[in-house]
Amino acid sequence: MEKKDFEAWLDNVSVTFLSLTDLQKNETLDHLISLSGAVQLRHLSNNLEILLKRDFFKLLPLELSFYLLKWLDPQTLLTCCLVSKQWNKVISACTEVWQTACKNLGWQIDDSIQDPLHWKKVYLKAILRMKQLKDHEAFETSSLIGHSARVYALYYKDGLLCTGSDDLSAKLWDVSTGQCIYGIQTHTCATVKFDEQKLVTGSFDNTVACWEWSSGAKIQHFRGHTGAVFSVDYNDELDVMVSGSADFTVKVWALSTGMCLNTLTGHTEWVTKVVLQQCKVKSLMHSPGDYILLSADKYEIKIWPIGREINCKCLKTLSVSEDRSISLQPRLHFDGKYIVCSSALGLYQWDFASYDILRVIKPPDFASLSLLGFGKIFALLFDNKYLYIMDLRTEKLISRWPLPEYRKSKRGSSFLAGEMSWLNGLDGQNDLGLVFATSMPDHSIHLVLWKEYG
Repeated sequence: MEKKDFEAWLDNVSVTFLSLTDLQKNETLDHLISLSGAVQLRHLSNNLEILLKRDFFKLLPLELSFYLLKWLDPQTLLTCCLVSKQWNKVISACTEVWQTACKNLGWQIDDSIQDPLHWKKVYLKAILRMKQLKDHEAFETSSLIGHSARVYALYYKDGLLCTGSDDLSAKLWDVSTGQCIYGIQTHTCATVKFDEQKLVTGSFDNTVACWEWSSGAKIQHFRGHTGAVFSVDYNDELDVMVSGSADFTVKVWALSTGMCLNTLTGHTEWVTKVVLQQCKVKSLMHSPGDYILLSADKYEIKIWPIGREINCKCLKTLSVSEDRSISLQPRLHFDGKYIVCSSALGLYQWDFASYDILRVIKPPDFASLSLLGFGKIFALLFDNKYLYIMDLRTEKLISRWPLPEYRKSKRGSSFLAGEMSWLNGLDGQNDLGLVFATSMPDHSIHLVLWKEYG
């Protein structure tokens, strides 16, 4: 058939085809297909695929694709990544979707990272770690052996753990290797705190001492308490050291000279915790940058200004029960914005700007749980049998880890949390190193450490 005649015939057929009903059109197509050979069928198959299986990701602008992806959950997105290389490329580059997914898992987000493929990789790492936590497989244990008598004092900082013992020694350990870096002769240690150069110890002999790591020499001796010293803190910039004692007092000392600058009274129980910390919020009583002293006993938390005046007045006293029917657990968290302490009634969080109680967290059987660490996303808790992680956004326990029969201490000095930056949100880098340490009846130190991802 000539081209001109064919085009005229095709026009007539097209006009007639368009006038048919849908059923008649289908019958016509069926008849034509039955008359077609391999070449025609292949042509028909190729064109139908283009018409019916249209990849909208290729056709849509990237911004619209990203908008649609926001409505899908992460698991569905991971499945969609398997459709094609193009889909995987578009979905992997949708930064906002993966950042949101990471945040929902309790992960920190660094907006300065510009790599568009970075956050999908972080999410895959995040779901692995969260699965390990859920399955109780995120940690591993180790021990430090070296003391010959009970270990009563622990302090952790930057990968190093200090232990003070009744064997009249203090040791500094590298947690990652288990090696003892320093071992010096001291008095009996009820509490310890250290930096690179020195160690400060509070003792059952009612004194505080400062020691030099490198030589083991006693640099300074602080005498004045009439009861055991259960807690110490210091600040080199202020040249101030504070101590809390079984004599119900808090003393403020000149760190360099050993002179007692002030004795703070008002507690009616052993002072088991003192914290010297910069304030980060403004109120009628303090401004950001001011140094604040917190002291705690069995029933109360007292807030003091750091000054050298003789008659220093307590700014505020916090408690969970006016009649002292409820006691506080011997752990205190203060980050300059919030004060957190646990009790038989639950976990209390105070706003430091107003001293108001922000919330009370009461998970099941909270009476048996004690506070170790508190952050923006997670809290670390424990009881006689387990170490727990709580998601503070839901107030649910999301993980636990078994603990051995560790040595109990009413003052909380024989156990501590390790690295705590992850409590403000995991980031794939801060879930390393020490999680928890406690002294054991055989005088060893039991360590709970983050397990590598594998």
